[in-house]
Amino acid sequence: MAKIHQFSVVDPSAQLADDVIVGPFCVIGPNVTIGAGTELISHVNVHGYTEIGERNRIFPNASIGCEPQDKKYAGEPTRLVIGDDNVIREHVTISTGTIQDHGITVVGSRNLFMANAHIAHDCIVGNDTILANNVGLAGHSIVADHAILGGQAGVHQFCRIGEGAMVGGGSILLMDVPPFVICNGNPAEPHGLNIVGLRRAGFDLKALNAFKAAYKMIYRDGLTIAEAVKALAVLIENNPQVSRELTLMRDFVASSQRGIIRPKN
Repeated sequence: MAKIHQFSVVDPSAQLADDVIVGPFCVIGPNVTIGAGTELISHVNVHGYTEIGERNRIFPNASIGCEPQDKKYAGEPTRLVIGDDNVIREHVTISTGTIQDHGITVVGSRNLFMANAHIAHDCIVGNDTILANNVGLAGHSIVADHAILGGQAGVHQFCRIGEGAMVGGGSILLMDVPPFVICNGNPAEPHGLNIVGLRRAGFDLKALNAFKAAYKMIYRDGLTIAEAVKALAVLIENNPQVSRELTLMRDFVASSQRGIIRPKN
């Protein structure tokens, strides 16, 4: 049976695994499911049609499954799904989806959301990401696996941040950030590749050179997007050891609806 502090309020129809820990002054609504090993430390609110996975730690004053901050929202039963092993720090807010999109906000596993981060309605956040203090994701944003967003970064609605990308603190994203790219500024500009992250992921010198060649095709060779996509196809064929990652870069650039970040000059 879940361990629920006497000063917390848990709706009888909420579904909590047997070893869930609910600390003092938490409020859990009727349509909430919380998986095994998850701990709500104190003063946590969980509402909406919200599913939280296993072994998550949620810190004081977080608001999970809160209503979308969207004037079009009219109380529809939209959802929030959170995976496993996430750390959700103080005052983090994560909204449910809206019917104007797919009706669901999705958060993966093993993420770290630092204090005051906000994940808006209909966002999709992958696995192993870091959102530092005060990061704000506007509605419909997508953050892929292993991406890192520095403190105070703000992301415009419908923007995408690719796998392994790194966004500097205080940056304002108005366009998409391709996989493995570092960016910074207002508006954010590309500043090379996340070489440190790629090395930590185990990529060797040959692989790093292939990534550098891809970056050059996208940003330094004066190619149009269509021309860069064709050039990347050849690079992928010649580098099968990193074909998945190079294909991610190519497909991301080719499919961007908002356009990718660009240097000012």
